[in-house]
Amino acid sequence: MSATSDHVNRQGVAGIVNRDVLERARQSQPVDELEDRKQAPLSFRLIRRLLGYLRAYPTRTTWLLVCVLARGIQLPVLAWAIGAIINGPIAHRDTSGLMRSALGFLAFAFFTEFTFHFRVKLAQQLGEQVVHDIRRDLFKHWLRLTMSYFQSRPVGRLISRLTGDAENVRVGVQNVLFVSLVQCGQMLGCAVLMAVTDLTLFFCALGIAPLVWLINVMFRRKLSAAYRAQSDSFSRISATMAESVSGVRVTQSFSRQGINDELFHDLVADHARYNFQAAKAGGQFVPLLELCSQAFLAALLLFGGWRALRPEVAMPIGTVIQFFFLAGLFFQPITVLGQLFNEALTAMAGAEKLFHVLDTQPAWQDHANAMRPERLRGAVEFRDVVFEYQPGRAALRGVSFKVEPGTCVALVGHTGSGKTTLAGLIAKFHLPTTGLVLLDGADITTVHSDAIHHSLGLVPQQNFLFLGTVLDNIRVVRPESTREEVIEALRQLNCLDVIAAIPNGLEAQVGEHGAGLSLGQRQMICFARALLAKPALLILDEATSAVDPLTEQRTQQALEVLLQGRTSFIVAHRLSTIRRADLVLVLDQGQIIERGSPEELIARGGVFASLWSKSV
Repeated sequence: MSATSDHVNRQGVAGIVNRDVLERARQSQPVDELEDRKQAPLSFRLIRRLLGYLRAYPTRTTWLLVCVLARGIQLPVLAWAIGAIINGPIAHRDTSGLMRSALGFLAFAFFTEFTFHFRVKLAQQLGEQVVHDIRRDLFKHWLRLTMSYFQSRPVGRLISRLTGDAENVRVGVQNVLFVSLVQCGQMLGCAVLMAVTDLTLFFCALGIAPLVWLINVMFRRKLSAAYRAQSDSFSRISATMAESVSGVRVTQSFSRQGINDELFHDLVADHARYNFQAAKAGGQFVPLLELCSQAFLAALLLFGGWRALRPEVAMPIGTVIQFFFLAGLFFQPITVLGQLFNEALTAMAGAEKLFHVLDTQPAWQDHANAMRPERLRGAVEFRDVVFEYQPGRAALRGVSFKVEPGTCVALVGHTGSGKTTLAGLIAKFHLPTTGLVLLDGADITTVHSDAIHHSLGLVPQQNFLFLGTVLDNIRVVRPESTREEVIEALRQLNCLDVIAAIPNGLEAQVGEHGAGLSLGQRQMICFARALLAKPALLILDEATSAVDPLTEQRTQQALEVLLQGRTSFIVAHRLSTIRRADLVLVLDQGQIIERGSPEELIARGGVFASLWSKSV
């Protein structure tokens, strides 16, 4: 059976491989175009998904809807009551009736504001809860995605999903959704009361509806494009800002402040231009709606006054005033809804991007029946493994080898030869395109990722530390570890003095990316972290490539302890760190070109021997 057919057969048994996601991840199309694909800004599908988050809070949602419905009819009732009071107690000169009516009007006005208070309060709370749940789901989903997803996306763009896009959704839920319902309810209430008050004037009011609809159609597409461009531009600014802060040391060391400032200035200028375009479109849209309202009120003034002055109609003056109040409340929501429409487009753009992330499936998933061994022995075998990040561009080609538990394997080769990719396949950060990777004789696709990672210790080239104490950073692999277990791990590595040299020792606060600690101290913390995990498999990805010779001598002693009894893969540029390796694999352009012990390869006088001679 060929390696390709073998791989295809295993997909149905051992794992769920999403071919569409793999193909999309490998396409050369820019990530921005994939994540910011143009869709209809106002999508009922997205709105339904947002409303789905309200199901977790049925009581609060129900009370909010009650407040929304009540708020929608309260203002029209107040406007209608003014005309009723004028036509009633005032027209009949009923002083006591006027007092009772005024007190009733005031009591109802207080009730209206009471409803308004709870409508706003409940909407704010629900909006916060929805955004909280979306952020929780987004972060949880990110943790499920495979390594290829994060390798192809800027950090700033991911951050902007949790910040700017989530905030836009918050505005959509808190403000746009429920205020729009109130305004629509207000228009409906006014329409009913206007029809009851004077049907002729009501049909006059409806005459402006086609004009308002036409204005909305004209500006909808224009505003949609403007607000999408504005949102995308802000994402680019966030991504660039995150990169600039992370790389400020490099920027200053190469005196690139002026160049970077100019590049960022261009991005900000673009964003300002998009903001101006959006503001221009909005500045035309809302005034046009308001102009329509004012023009109609002028026409209503003439027509209503004419009806009041004609003896055969004899429309009471209180009814005219009543209708004017109702007409004002009827058209007021049109302007508000025009402004909310702008916010709705922004909220839709944010929701679209958030749900696009949530809909992104991992390139592969562990099968439900994947094995979960409590402990791996550490036997590793590659059988004719090919791996491609992009179709036709193989990072590994026909790699085959087998190591027994407890073997120390050194991966040697020039930059880009495939060393880190090979280590990533062992850690199951990726799956082979074709061929087999076996752990303890089992196809890696049949072993659950958690089981592999619980038996894995990884010390990367960049010693990444989290915010928190030194103690927290060491036991990040086993949070339940006691302080005594951490101290014992440091004692075994013979680096207690290194940690003691840090002010406050284990309780010292670690800055972002290990700021405030020396390179050697960060490295010892990562070694202790790996030892505390008690791994069967250990991967050291150029872990000593950036230390000075004095620190390297110290780390070599710690390495000897760390490597004892474990299958280890050491990716190293400094060949002095692999003197005790049992097996050396020399890679070039994704292929193993030499293999053997260090002594055997030196004796052969090949590529490894040449590299060795240059390093000593």
